[in-house]
Amino acid sequence: MTEETQADKSEWVSSLKENTLKRVMLRVAYDGTAYCGWQLQPGKPTIEGELNRALLELLGEEITVIGASRTDAGVHSLGNVAVFDTDTRIPADKICFALNQRLPEDIVVQESTEVAADFHPRHSNSRKTYEYRILNRKMPLPTMRHDTYYYYRKLDVEAMQRAADRLVGVHDFKSFCSVHSQAETTVREIYSCEVIRDGEIIRIRVTGAGFLYNMVRIIAGTLIQVGLGEYAPEQIDAILEGCDRSLAGPTAPAHGLTMIGIEFL
Repeated sequence: MTEETQADKSEWVSSLKENTLKRVMLRVAYDGTAYCGWQLQPGKPTIEGELNRALLELLGEEITVIGASRTDAGVHSLGNVAVFDTDTRIPADKICFALNQRLPEDIVVQESTEVAADFHPRHSNSRKTYEYRILNRKMPLPTMRHDTYYYYRKLDVEAMQRAADRLVGVHDFKSFCSVHSQAETTVREIYSCEVIRDGEIIRIRVTGAGFLYNMVRIIAGTLIQVGLGEYAPEQIDAILEGCDRSLAGPTAPAHGLTMIGIEFL
């Protein structure tokens, strides 16, 4: 066999293998307490790292999943999305069951489905929803310590909602973005921002096309300041227009934040 023929055969085999690959999407729920966030970090426990490890064990392939949202250390999720390519014969909808047997109990794949080969969770139009939970009572509750931020001073939910309404729409959210962000633009669109009191729990639920680094936690911290009377709801306009991180409130602790889910449009 000539070198040219051998090269043609290698190219054909490579092409055949590519044609057998399928792209699988995972919807992943996790308690982020024990992890240093989603993204891989050498020597540190991460959600992405655990998924890659479990997929290698299950499929015998070196896989690096592509996540839709790189949640911070301590942040939780009910439905973050990740995709990967594989040539396994295991049906896509069965992978979640086998994968969960190999994952720690604080990470659970809720669903696995085959998607188009060119589907990319970060380059597709989507609506992401996050919820920040606050326990607003005299004393903390130990059973809520991992996923709810305890705050003892009474918060004015009506004032918080009036402020939240001013965040809806297309704005430059530079004031609500960590100074460490490397985003090319700080303009984002918020579809809805609701502040709901359910007994002693206050939920700040935000839906948008995408979010900046620490954006939802800074929104939560700012709305808490409004609830305390430190900021008037109307000050949100000036904070947005100022494009200065120092104008907004503090970054609320990570453990109160949960990604509710992602809807692809």
